[in-house]
Order: sequence, then C-alpha cells, then structure tokens
Amino acid sequence: MSRFLLIKALLGSLLRVLFRPRVEGAERIPGSGPVILAGNHLTFIDSMILPLVSKRQVFFIGKDEYVTGKGLKGRLMAWFFTGVGMIPVDRDGGRGGVAALMTGRRVLEEGKVFGIYPEGTRSPDGRLYRGRTGIARLALMTGAPVVPFAMIGTDEVQPGGKGLPRFGRSHRIAVRFGEPLDFSRYDGMDRDRYVLRAVTDEVMSEVMRLSGQEYVDMYATKAKAA
Repeated sequence: MSRFLLIKALLGSLLRVLFRPRVEGAERIPGSGPVILAGNHLTFIDSMILPLVSKRQVFFIGKDEYVTGKGLKGRLMAWFFTGVGMIPVDRDGGRGGVAALMTGRRVLEEGKVFGIYPEGTRSPDGRLYRGRTGIARLALMTGAPVVPFAMIGTDEVQPGGKGLPRFGRSHRIAVRFGEPLDFSRYDGMDRDRYVLRAVTDEVMSEVMRLSGQEYVDMYATKAKAA
C-alpha cells in the first residue's frame, strides 16, 4: 500500500469521526487525466482535508517550511504532507511564482490532479478575495479542466489558521465540488491578460456560488497588508 493510501485509510477515518465532513459533488472530479481543483482557502487545515476527501490523489504546492521542521512535530508534518501530495516550493522572492507555476504544469502534464487556491493565501476575514491569474495560465497551457470547490466551516473549526482544531457538534465542515469548467475556447491565448482575467473571474464566480462567501474585488495579500 502506498503512503498516500495508508494516510487516507487511517486519517480519513479519523477525519470522519472528528469533523463529520459533508462532501458534495466528489463524483464531478474526472476519474482520469489532468484536473485542476481550484477553491477558497480559509485556514491551515484546508490543505489536510482536501486530499482526504478527494477520490484521486491531489498534488499541491506548499511552503517548504512544512517539511523542514525539527523534532517529532516537524517529522510528522513532513511525513503527512509529502505523503498526501504536497510539493514543497520556496515561494519567496521573484522566482517563487514561476517555480510554482512550472511545478503545477509538470503535475498536470503527467495526467495528475493539481490543487490550487487562486486567492494565493488564506482569507483574512472569511470573505472570498480576487483570484490571481496563475490558475488561468495553468488551465490554458495544459488544457486541463478546472473543478471548482468550496471549503465551508473550516475557519470555525480552526479560527485564524493556528492552534489545535475545535471538535464538537457545533463545528461542522462541508466540502462542495462544482461541475468541471472547460476553457478550450481560449486555446493558445495563455498570454492574453484579458483572457487570463476572464478565466480567473469565472472560476472565482463558481467558488463564490459554492461557498456562499461575500466577494471582495481586491487581493487578499493587499487586505492583510492594510
């Protein structure tokens, strides 16, 4: 048994007991071929829950600090995140975004599932912020369909993205997957900034519909810096 299947078997069962997540539309994830999963990002545990509720292994970019920690906690985090599909990338500096984009492209060209949060960071206040166009470039460069998803309630289970999650009947999580979005009509236009913005906004519109979040037409990083 692969490490991913072992983690999913062990922690997937624990997840169902502790959080009792409601998963809607998982069958909308194509069973084969490259797929981009694009959704909102509320708290740290989003990246733990998504791989465990998807029917296919999800590969995603993560901070390299998640796999370089010391001590027992650091080793456990590294074992979990690399096991479920996290690819550590140093996203700081001018080339961080390019490295993340090329990593996603490689994953998709191998026919795998790539997960991405178009907002680029966790929401500072539970609202949905403007998506960055990397999601559109990936979709147009690879031809992969985009399946939008929404995390609901994870910020109530782990407010602020830090500390231990809360457990109890009053804290419920839902993950909703939407219908695959096909952007083949824009084939060959991955350098047109107006097309990239239109594709990104269409994806975010679907995420907003699934999540029920209020939309803010500014980048989350700018909101955090204000």
